[in-house]
Amino acid sequence: QVQLVESGGDSVQSGGSLRLSCAISGLTSSPTCMTWFRQAPGKEREGVSCINWSGINTFYEDSVTGRFTISRDNAKNMLFLEMNNLKPEDMAMYYCAVSQEMYCSGSWRSRVAYWGQGTQVTVSS
Repeated sequence: QVQLVESGGDSVQSGGSLRLSCAISGLTSSPTCMTWFRQAPGKEREGVSCINWSGINTFYEDSVTGRFTISRDNAKNMLFLEMNNLKPEDMAMYYCAVSQEMYCSGSWRSRVAYWGQGTQVTVSS
């Protein structure tokens, strides 16, 4: 059984930083992309960032480019999202997810195989 457990969400002021973590267990499929999504109240869930198995191929949604950094430690089955210069519009529930894609292009957002339960990020102005 695949389990994804996020942690690191917190309440910070605008301009602050957080590091989200996702512990992955039970994943035995071939190397695939790991991703971060977020969902704010009243809005659709959006794909924020993606990283392939080797870490060479990454993708960032425009609004977080230059502020967020995705990384993974395959030996420890961990996924991370370093978030700097947080803005009130970043406030959302953040989810890690396993994509069925091998590379972060095209349909990684729509081919999610597993979801975590989410961790809340609150940013006050």
